[in-house]
Amino acid sequence: MGERSVVVALAAVLLVAACTATPPPPLVPSTPGMTVVPKEKQNELVVGVDDVKGGYNPHTLAAQSAITTALSSLLLPSTFRTDADGSPRVDLDLLVSAEVTGADPYTVTYTLRRDASWSDSAPIAAEDFVYLWQRMREEPGVVNPAGYRLIDDITSREGGKVVEVVFAEPYPGWRSLFHDLLPAHLLKDAPGGWGAALADSFPATAGPFAVRNLDQPRGEIILERNDRYWEQPPALDRLVLRRASQGDIVEALDTSDNHVALIRADAIALRDVDELAKAQPVTVTTVPRPEVVTVLFRPAAPRMGDVRVRTAISNILDRDELIALGTRSGPSAHLRADAQVTPPSKPGYAATMPAETGDPVQLLTEAGYTRTDGYWGRDGSRLELTIAAPAGIEPYVAVANEVQRQLSLSGIGGRVLTTQPNELFARDLGLTDGPDNAVDIAVVPRLDTGDSAAVLASSFGCTTSPQDGGTPIPGNLSGFCDQSVQPVIEQALSGEVLLSDALAAVEPVLWQQAVSMPLFQVADLLVVLPEAREVTAGAPFAGPFGTASSWRLEGR
Repeated sequence: MGERSVVVALAAVLLVAACTATPPPPLVPSTPGMTVVPKEKQNELVVGVDDVKGGYNPHTLAAQSAITTALSSLLLPSTFRTDADGSPRVDLDLLVSAEVTGADPYTVTYTLRRDASWSDSAPIAAEDFVYLWQRMREEPGVVNPAGYRLIDDITSREGGKVVEVVFAEPYPGWRSLFHDLLPAHLLKDAPGGWGAALADSFPATAGPFAVRNLDQPRGEIILERNDRYWEQPPALDRLVLRRASQGDIVEALDTSDNHVALIRADAIALRDVDELAKAQPVTVTTVPRPEVVTVLFRPAAPRMGDVRVRTAISNILDRDELIALGTRSGPSAHLRADAQVTPPSKPGYAATMPAETGDPVQLLTEAGYTRTDGYWGRDGSRLELTIAAPAGIEPYVAVANEVQRQLSLSGIGGRVLTTQPNELFARDLGLTDGPDNAVDIAVVPRLDTGDSAAVLASSFGCTTSPQDGGTPIPGNLSGFCDQSVQPVIEQALSGEVLLSDALAAVEPVLWQQAVSMPLFQVADLLVVLPEAREVTAGAPFAGPFGTASSWRLEGR
């Protein structure tokens, strides 16, 4: 065959190949170590949820949600988990041991499993402990940093697999630290720093599941079995979290398109679930979150520095109406929070709220205000307050608007400030004096991370100025500091006094100072179809996803 004939033949072959339908490239997992399961063979469980929007850092107030708790328990390693009775239990999937190994200085030693690693094969090691410690003690808007601020140093040996944490003083609540570790090797130098950590994705994971797809616009998160997980693999091949309205979620349960639902139900959703339960034997459980909706009256704000003004405003507000509006007659309606520190569903909770005292008119008059033309004012200026809430997060925005409405009916002007959660907690609530836009009242969550003494110290303790001129330690969200109770708060944190004795001394002062008005504990409704096996409410505050490794579908 001549050269021209070869060229013609080759061109013909190429033409035929070009006309042939080319198969699509293979689907590549978004997370290393994850095996794609053919659709026809999937053992898949679908959970209906209220939302899947971003901000998944469990250590920031800005990212708190049911979906953050769910993803953290499935994708991030922890030194301790919560047992069914609420007590901390060492997580042997990550640790060989964790124990107090020194008294002077107080030292806790963690021995990590050699095979524990992130999904990109980097070992889980001491640098992950150091990263979390440094961020928790320095960043504003983090959840209960008081325990981390007691740490003096972290050292390591044996390639970072033995971690020694040295405390400035004894800390009996140390088991509440170092949960939901983050991949330091990917985050410490990442663009955007701490504020962007886990903003819309997980760069690496270390749990039984890995992220297959995280599609916020479509409202769907797909998790698949992590083949690089070193422990027992989950029973499910795939776990899907799917956003929908509450009505659509109940309808999807009725058609078995969803197998489980976890929603912050209102009265209408409760009625729909009751109707569903008449048609099939679903299991319905209330799941309290570790989150109490709280109204802060901020002494740090110039207009709120006078306790008489704070007390007057607290007494003007109709707390029952705020609770009714925020709970929407859902499961949270049965979890009224009448104590400053311990949430209603936690063992040891006891109501401490005193009877209301003080006439608002008299208190405002004593503070130098007069009412003219229906408005309170002083020195020629009306009393106008800024009421802040995290943008797009309910029930906080709704409660803030109701606070503004109630105050306006009493002659106090106000504007509702809704900013992005990261900006609110890291910037707006960090202002301590001066500017006209300082936040006077904030509707925010208070979180219980296991150690109520740390909650007390983080929420109401005074700021300690660093002795070495280093990074200042942010204060609490209200800017409250009372030296008369500070020693008791510190003694509760170090275990020198019982928490119950500390609360007995401190809570009356908090109520008298009118610093915060707790409203209710947020709760979700868990609905489970009969074919979804082993799905329970889970350990207290851990949520149902803490046991997702054992979930399965009947017959799969």
